[in-house]
Amino acid sequence: MAKPAEVKRNWYVVDATDIPLGRLASKVAVILMGKDKPTYTPNVDCGDYIIVINASKVKLTGDAEHKKNYYNVSQYNGGLRTRSSGVMKREYPEEMIQRAVWGMLPKGPLGSKMLKKLFVYADEKHEQEAQKPVALSLGK
Repeated sequence: MAKPAEVKRNWYVVDATDIPLGRLASKVAVILMGKDKPTYTPNVDCGDYIIVINASKVKLTGDAEHKKNYYNVSQYNGGLRTRSSGVMKREYPEEMIQRAVWGMLPKGPLGSKMLKKLFVYADEKHEQEAQKPVALSLGK
């Protein structure tokens, strides 16, 4: 059983170019939860930090670009906003990947803590150079 004080966290950078969104999100979620480590404990955040670059170049398979929709509700009458995956990929690629990963993390305070270790950028530039992240290949 891992204790929170004993967890050693690494920094990884993932290039999302031409990787399907679902595969990217599931593999990133496993690393954020720490399920790839032998010391995985379900009630302890023992995952690593992930930096996703080139989020605007993620691949949407099938007809997802036109059929899949993202919804936001403002809690006012008529306050439903609907955006397709194509619009999300063009205008909000960071939010699209964060939503996909959030859907695969546990809900509650522990999942929120895990999601804070995810950093998504639309292009190749990121602000975590000082942490010396290691490039991680997730395959295609």
